[in-house]
Amino acid sequence: MALTFEAEITPGMSTREVVDLARLAEEVGFDRLGISDVVLWPDCYVLMALVAQATERIAIGPMVTNPYSRHPVVLAGAMAALQDASDGRMFLGIGVGAGLEQLGMTYPRPVRALREAITVIRALLRGETVTLAGETITVDAARMVGPVAPVPISIGSRSPQVMRLAGEVADVALVGGRTLDQRIADQYRGWLAEGAARVGRDVGEIEVAPRLTLCVSHDGDLARRSMQRYAAHYVALIRPPDLVARDDGRWIAEVEAALARSSGWYFDHDRVDDPAIGRLIDDDVVRRFAISGTPSECVELTREVLALGFDGASMNLAAPRRESMYAGLRETLELSADVLAAVRSG
Repeated sequence: MALTFEAEITPGMSTREVVDLARLAEEVGFDRLGISDVVLWPDCYVLMALVAQATERIAIGPMVTNPYSRHPVVLAGAMAALQDASDGRMFLGIGVGAGLEQLGMTYPRPVRALREAITVIRALLRGETVTLAGETITVDAARMVGPVAPVPISIGSRSPQVMRLAGEVADVALVGGRTLDQRIADQYRGWLAEGAARVGRDVGEIEVAPRLTLCVSHDGDLARRSMQRYAAHYVALIRPPDLVARDDGRWIAEVEAALARSSGWYFDHDRVDDPAIGRLIDDDVVRRFAISGTPSECVELTREVLALGFDGASMNLAAPRRESMYAGLRETLELSADVLAAVRSG
């Protein structure tokens, strides 16, 4: 079976730079391209329209959109237009979402909201007239005007409940809390299988891809240092038991204190990382949460993840700390050509 690789670009740059990186993602051999749907960042749907016109082969979708900040009928309309503009290359990455607290929004009934949103979107993109008096969504005799066509649905989450939903309804399931071992991989597959069994579906119909973060540079130390703040964030969020227990809990307390003294998002180019993060987050911790280093190092790390039983990966692209986010992401993408070619060749 051919390996499938997905890239995600976080659009903290000009539209021209995003489109240039999208073209490069297609050239180096990625099969799918996600544009991050992040509150207060450039709108991913506008960017996807521009990318659709500038590329020819690569599939395109939001990573991930949510059913709260955009009504599912609005999402269906956007996907219908993009599917037409891209000659059928769109996919819909959808999940609970993140960052909506800045808008004063919450995430009520997340599994129900996703289920109802996907039901409405799929029906509308089949050209059906939809009426739904749901718990989170109300639609009354809605029908799309203009060309419509179905799109694959991709769901990603760390939640067991959302993974079970993915087993019922998704075409692609993105798994893993940025760190994976055989036990965790099997746990996600178990949740997907439970969901598939609910509806009598063959879980083998679902493409299952690990969610990874990729940062590549000929300067492997720079790539790993660039991922220290990111790794610290996920250590504090996921709290792996062995790391929480390190130094009788003093290490994780120091990590959390260093994060509190830092500012900006972990992928922001102009973020400020507390100096203690460089001391606390060593290469072994970075390795747990990111595929980072030289091309040859990233090949070996990617192979280790695929050996857990995957036929590809979804890679959130990260930038080595260069003069701009664009320059760093371009470096990762250019060197990804070597990584993908080597992994695919076995």
